[in-house]
Amino acid sequence: MKDEDLPAYSAELGIPGLFDVHVHFMHPRVMAKVWAYFDGDGALPAGLWPVHYRGTDDERVEHLRSMGVRRFTSLSYAHKPGMAGFLNDWTRSFADRTPDTLWSATFFPEPEAATYVAELVDAGVRVFKTHLQVGDFDADDPLLEPVWGTLAESGTPIVIHAGSGPAPGRFTGPDGVARVLARHPELRLVIAHMGMPEIAEFMDLTDGYPHVMLDTTMAFVDFWDEPPDPAVVKRLPGLQDRVLFGTDFPNIPYDYAHQVEALQRLDLGEAWMRDVLWNNAVHLFGPPEEGVS
Repeated sequence: MKDEDLPAYSAELGIPGLFDVHVHFMHPRVMAKVWAYFDGDGALPAGLWPVHYRGTDDERVEHLRSMGVRRFTSLSYAHKPGMAGFLNDWTRSFADRTPDTLWSATFFPEPEAATYVAELVDAGVRVFKTHLQVGDFDADDPLLEPVWGTLAESGTPIVIHAGSGPAPGRFTGPDGVARVLARHPELRLVIAHMGMPEIAEFMDLTDGYPHVMLDTTMAFVDFWDEPPDPAVVKRLPGLQDRVLFGTDFPNIPYDYAHQVEALQRLDLGEAWMRDVLWNNAVHLFGPPEEGVS
């Protein structure tokens, strides 16, 4: 499957297009640093992770549209104190000029977080992103307690990178997330990358918390050079309404369409694909607004 095949595939399934809940648009200086990390200016060896989609913001938006991606996030994430405001100002501006994106924001465990998260929620932000590995903080950090309370009360979804892939951090894994959910069971957490490599453990959280979902970002793709875990695949039909399509665009080392192909190869049926690629995200965030292509 190639990128240009995706609109026809969506039509074949009978859905309007794709709804991608894990897309990154960041301030250009920040995105350049992310790409430098993947290029080898960091822990990754040079050439291991060639970012497949570069170019300008406008070029990348147009590529998403050409593939029939009708709605997408613009996730950014803070990795140190005092950074979230700068990132959030940029993503708000991006959302203002890009009607098919969901207004996205981030937060970091800092004293100001309780205030700016509440203000963003009141202003209508649609989704938050936080990254325990890059930020090197615990989901259970006391400075985040009022943030989780606000987000549980508002029902605002949070895409959270808590799994230990591609490399474990001091606070990755399901334990900190489980402690937060025990206090705030209404949180609408979207577990990025299905929690890889602890997919089964994060799936367990969906058993006790009805608002916990998993996104497919980089799950089951050939890049990992290993077949899907049969025990994980066996549980996916029972999670048909709890899995959201995500890709990590543009920071992926393969064609965008390969993520769809990897899900299709699981052979879980067209109804499962319709829900994952479109229906579940529409249920969570609502349909595209009238006039949005």
